[in-house]
Amino acid sequence: MTKLIAILVSGLFVTAAFAQAPATPAVVKAEDKAAKVEAKADKKEAKVEAKADKKEAKVEAKADKKEAKADAKADKKEAKAEAKAEVKAPAAK
Repeated sequence: MTKLIAILVSGLFVTAAFAQAPATPAVVKAEDKAAKVEAKADKKEAKVEAKADKKEAKVEAKADKKEAKADAKADKKEAKAEAKAEVKAPAAK
């Protein structure tokens, strides 16, 4: 009976020591590989977001340029109309 108890107790010590052993290299490699894949995916996502932001900024700049051109054209037309009105006003006196 004492031999049985001794075997059971030694078995407990062995399992406790085994449970504290470092992870096997295969597990570590798998974790490293998963981390690399995740980092690569994050990098790709950031690149796509940057590209989208750049495209959006380009569209906004183009719209602003078009709006500025339209404003300049309207101002020019208004100035021309005022000049024409000034020419007619002194002539009417």
